[in-house]
Amino acid sequence: MSLPWKSAWITGASSGIGRELALQLASQNVEIYASARRSDELQILSGINNNIRSINLDVSKIKDVRKKTKFFFEDDNFPDLVILNAGVSRLFTLDKIDEKHQDIIDSMDTNYFGVINCLSAILPRMIERKKGHIAIMSSVAGYRGLPNSVAYSPTKAALINLVEIMRSELSPLGINISVINPGFVDTDATKVNKFRMPSMVSVEFAARKIIRDLVKLKYEVAFPFMFTFFIKFLRILPNTLYFYIIRKLVWKS
Repeated sequence: MSLPWKSAWITGASSGIGRELALQLASQNVEIYASARRSDELQILSGINNNIRSINLDVSKIKDVRKKTKFFFEDDNFPDLVILNAGVSRLFTLDKIDEKHQDIIDSMDTNYFGVINCLSAILPRMIERKKGHIAIMSSVAGYRGLPNSVAYSPTKAALINLVEIMRSELSPLGINISVINPGFVDTDATKVNKFRMPSMVSVEFAARKIIRDLVKLKYEVAFPFMFTFFIKFLRILPNTLYFYIIRKLVWKS
């Protein structure tokens, strides 16, 4: 498969989907700027393929993002593809909202404001260039509010809403916009979950699917099909029926 990008910036590239995207794209001769907070993991990643350049940064800190991405604006370093993938997953119920208050703040700082910080650094130049592709990692958990997900689901819902705004405003300017909404993917983040995760896919499958759909310029990349279809179906149900299904099928004491 021929790829339309010469270079790509991937945040949250030290593990999971971000890491696998970096490896698969680099293996197809795309120059990768891989960023994350864990410098040790980034060094290991960049040692696997010479096409991967590591950038140790924290997306939740705007000054750090701007400082570490300054080189994008020098010479010909500006990435053709930007995949804003960095995120955290912290699952707990509302009865823990007091003791877990900071987890909720941290989740929004990374998952949502981390994206805003990255956009703040690169979007003015993309608008000026009138080209580029931005893909934002959300989740099927953003389709509707799910139990046990007060720190996670709202951040993903906010991202889905944000990408809708971006699509409306930026597509006429020549910038391609995509949202990625995976179901359960077998990563370190999901290994800690203590509940059944239906239709789980491998990280290799997830990365291949994402790359294939981004090449096709799809607005939404969602997988696996049947699971995402079911969650999307919940989106259009009347509230009474939705909460009944959640109570009977999802939220069990």
